[in-house]
Amino acid sequence: MRLLRVGEPGAERPAVESDGRWLDAGSVTDDFDGRFFAGDGIARLRSALEGGRLPEVPRDGVRIGAPVATPGKVVCIGLNYRDHAAETGADVPAEPVVFMKDPSTVIGPNDQVLVPRGSQKTDWEVELGVVIGARARYLADTDAARDVIAGYLVSHDVSEREFQLERGGQWDKGKSCETFNPAGPYLVTADEVDDPQQLGLRLWVNGEQRQDGTAADMIFPVLEVVRYLSQFMVLNPGDLVNTGTPAGVALGRPGTPYLRAGDVVELEIDGLGRQRQEVGQA
Repeated sequence: MRLLRVGEPGAERPAVESDGRWLDAGSVTDDFDGRFFAGDGIARLRSALEGGRLPEVPRDGVRIGAPVATPGKVVCIGLNYRDHAAETGADVPAEPVVFMKDPSTVIGPNDQVLVPRGSQKTDWEVELGVVIGARARYLADTDAARDVIAGYLVSHDVSEREFQLERGGQWDKGKSCETFNPAGPYLVTADEVDDPQQLGLRLWVNGEQRQDGTAADMIFPVLEVVRYLSQFMVLNPGDLVNTGTPAGVALGRPGTPYLRAGDVVELEIDGLGRQRQEVGQA
């Protein structure tokens, strides 16, 4: 299934995209949040969809929000593509590089991204996002990791490189500026993604392609990332895991302009949909 949330910020309602139509999921759940994923929400929603019990809702001019209500946490993996590590001059990590991102950065896939005040190096990163569907604690292996994944989405890990790398401390302050994590348009349930490592990821800035990679180039595959994280923290239903970005970011291309107000960023992942953001100034 392709889950989405539609409506104005703070008033989104859950829906399902099916054959080009939006179907109202409000009879099954109030929202796509941790409670929905922790229970039998996906199974009940699928039953309602297959039974024709979801009424159609209009879609013309309606905003799409992030497909998951504000997650409890956003956990990110840095330098997880060999070509991206190489372009930034970093060594291939022996273990996943983990950092956190403020959950309030999560916005709709076509909402405006704001360049922070004082920023000179706001960068783009298309990433495969993983939404957790069951409590994950000390998972034994990658098979167990597969069982706790609710689905996948397009995630834009916007990053301010000066704040991240040149201002001391951890990466978080370069990653947690407002609007720095557009997500969606859909959460595609895990049963419809045969192999996440075969998904292609692409990003354009002002119509010029900057990133064109595949998840097959990950240093630590999706299931290993989830297993690994569960050794250090409890992952809860509705949490979002960003799994890294392929080469092509401004940081790795000397002379490439960073984002400025007026720019347009577009990104997509095979089978998961497409985003478009106009860049503004905070």
